[in-house]
Amino acid sequence: MTKDDLTRLSELGVATVYEAGGREGLIDVPLIQLLPGSHAAGPARTVLCGQDDNLMVHAVIEHIQPGDVLVLTMPEPRPVALIGELLATQVNVRRAAAILVDAACRDVEELATLALPIWTRYLRVAGASKTKLGELEVTVTVGGARIAPGDVVVLGADGGVCIKRERVDQVLTAAEARLQREAILREKLVAGERSYDLHGLRDYVERNRIR
Repeated sequence: MTKDDLTRLSELGVATVYEAGGREGLIDVPLIQLLPGSHAAGPARTVLCGQDDNLMVHAVIEHIQPGDVLVLTMPEPRPVALIGELLATQVNVRRAAAILVDAACRDVEELATLALPIWTRYLRVAGASKTKLGELEVTVTVGGARIAPGDVVVLGADGGVCIKRERVDQVLTAAEARLQREAILREKLVAGERSYDLHGLRDYVERNRIR
């Protein structure tokens, strides 16, 4: 898995990667994209915070590597702000690719000036405590997707998907092939053909119609 591979996955987009990966790893929760038009892909740097507490977000900063996707979670997702401008500034300095927050963000206008891609479940001002120990680099669950440290998280306008580390090359190859097939299909649709016929759906309906 190279930097170019990650860049390409982010370009291919969440929907294409999800379908090419066999519809596995969907982060099936509404996510707010704070930086419109942004997309990202990178190895997950996972954080399991104490409930309603962001002590471990402060702790993870020094461990972030360039290109990481920082994944912030709690035992139960709640509209409590795990990150704001000052923490995000530190993450940005470490050159993370993006942040995924299964809780809340605040300082939204200030965050936009950082040009750091961020996806969050909630936007809330409610602050977190800084007293509860959590865990770094553990498997977490976001929107039904189990994300282990080093798994690749792909984020975009359609939300997010997680690819297991050992499947990245396979999914990338399948996604490129899917993109080519869709390009051919698009040309046919522009020419006036219908997906109803191209996919054999008309025949399926006719065969199975209740008469």
